[in-house]
Amino acid sequence: MQKKGFKYPDKRAYNYVVNELKKNGVDISDISDIAFSYEEKYIPGLTKQTAYEAIDSILHKREVANTAMVALNLDKLATKKLLDEPLQYLVEEDAGVFGVDELLASGIANLYGQIGITNFGYSDKDKTGIIKHLDTVKGKKVNTFIDDIVGAIAAAGAAKLTHDYA
Repeated sequence: MQKKGFKYPDKRAYNYVVNELKKNGVDISDISDIAFSYEEKYIPGLTKQTAYEAIDSILHKREVANTAMVALNLDKLATKKLLDEPLQYLVEEDAGVFGVDELLASGIANLYGQIGITNFGYSDKDKTGIIKHLDTVKGKKVNTFIDDIVGAIAAAGAAKLTHDYA
């Protein structure tokens, strides 16, 4: 049950996610460029600014902020080797059969229905733009969750644009 007087920290959650993405080399424009690339051939006159606004709108959703905060923190904890085994090993290795990273991210894509999910599946295979960089960087940082979160936000953005212009 909710404590009396509880106020959800919407602005703090949004700012946290945007700042954590930036710390990992991801700007909102990187994500909106992906959404734009997915939809530019289907939506005449689509602008990068419109795609940017769609992504920014999605990042303001509580469900997105909640999911992104959890995912970004799991990568942080894994980077610091603070997860219990065997979870640490699975996350650190980005084990293909682990699937929790995609499962978590699919909740973001699913906010925009089947088209969001389809777009997310495509982004997970295609690895467009910043997603590819995040997925292939190995070494000091664990990026198991962030690449999927960014892909899901881009997928949701593309789906939002489709819904808005259909």
